Amino acid sequence: MSVPLHFVVKTRLVEVVEGLGEGTALPPERVLAKEFGVSRWTMRQAIRELIADGRLRARQGQGTFVATPKLVQPLALVSYTEALRAQGHTPGREVVAFDEIAADAVLAEQLDIAEGQPVHRLERVLFADGQPIGLETTYLAVDRFPTLRTVLEPTGSLYRCLTDQLGVRFGEGEELVETVIATPREAELLKATQSLPMLLLHRTSRDTDGRPIESVRSLFRGDRVGFRATLRP
Repeated sequence: MSVPLHFVVKTRLVEVVEGLGEGTALPPERVLAKEFGVSRWTMRQAIRELIADGRLRARQGQGTFVATPKLVQPLALVSYTEALRAQGHTPGREVVAFDEIAADAVLAEQLDIAEGQPVHRLERVLFADGQPIGLETTYLAVDRFPTLRTVLEPTGSLYRCLTDQLGVRFGEGEELVETVIATPREAELLKATQSLPMLLLHRTSRDTDGRPIESVRSLFRGDRVGFRATLRP
C-alpha cells in the first residue's frame, strides 16, 4: 500500500518541529516545500494536519508556530480546577447559561427523575491560561439541589460547591468519549474552526449511595487537550 506523500512529509516535519522550541515560528511554507522537494500544496496539507494534531498553531497574519504541549486531563471524578492547577496551569470559566429547563426523556433517565421535571443547566466555556479549551454543560435535578443557584459561584468549582456546601460525596461515574464536529456556535465559543477535531465527553456520576448527581456534556478542542486513564486488570 502506497503512503500519501503529504503523510511522509508530515512525518519528516515532526522531526523539524521537535527540534524547535515552544513558540518558535516555522519557516515559510515555500521555504519548507523547496527544502523537502515537494509542492507547496503537499507542504500545506502536512502543516494543516500538524495544526489539527496540536503540534503547530497558526496565527492570522503572523505565520505558523510550534504549539505548547497538550493539556492532559485525567478521566476521573475530579475537579477541573484542581486537575488543571496540579499541572501548573491557571483555570478559568465563563458562564454562557445558568438557568432551568424541563427534563426530556433522556435527561430524566440519566438523573432518575420524571420527564418534564425542572433541571439546572450550567453551561460554561473552560479556559486554561486564558485560552478557551472546552465547553461544558452540566445538568442537575432541581428537586435534589434546590439551593444550587444560591450557593454556587458560577465561575467557581462546581465539584467543590457540591462537596463542601451541599454535602455530596461522589461515588462513581461513567464516561463516553467520542470525536465530533463542532457546531458553528460551539466553534465560535471556543475560538476554533469547524474543521478542527473535537473530543466530546458524556458523563453521568453518582454518589456513594448510587443516586445520580449530574449529567455532563463536555466538548474539548482536540488540538489542545488529551485524556489519560489508569487501567487495571
